[in-house]
Amino acid sequence: MTWETHPVTPDRFEDFADVINPNRRATHCWCLSHRLRLAEIEELGGDGPDARERAARSLCAREVAPGVVAYRDGTPVGWANVGARTDIPRLVHSTRIPAVDDVPVWSVICVVVRGGWRRQGVAGQVIEGAVAFAAEHGAPAVEAYPVDAEGGRIDTTMAFVGTRAMFERVGFEVVGTTDAVASRRPRLRMRRVLA
Repeated sequence: MTWETHPVTPDRFEDFADVINPNRRATHCWCLSHRLRLAEIEELGGDGPDARERAARSLCAREVAPGVVAYRDGTPVGWANVGARTDIPRLVHSTRIPAVDDVPVWSVICVVVRGGWRRQGVAGQVIEGAVAFAAEHGAPAVEAYPVDAEGGRIDTTMAFVGTRAMFERVGFEVVGTTDAVASRRPRLRMRRVLA
């Protein structure tokens, strides 16, 4: 079994889509809401039912990819949306997850494991790939904002934020809590220092 993780660039867009939107539903998230405001989505994607997909394609064509895709034996199985916190408007303007210091952290804001591949170590691989990608771009630390599942289940509509255990397994430490919630649980602030 071999694992690889690569930035999602235009030539890997279909692999990214296979993970987050295998049925290519026009109304699906496309992992845009934290990175682009509605006006930017419309500007990049235009009108029509495929506007969000076109906006996502445009985002993937930027100089720095919006995240990474993990592959197991050549099959795309995971996605992590990661970038400099300053490039993620939803975090920049957040009153519930404000910056706590001047460290120019990168943030993992979404983790998706492709259906049929859960509980096989994909999340850890894609998070490790996201951390490596951030390090390659000079990030001194990477943050994530998961929930503490406390032995219970989290609402699958919010599973993309991840769990405390998922991030602890790959070296993140809890550095505080936020005022944000998911599955009626507070979202933690976890950080992995790189430099």
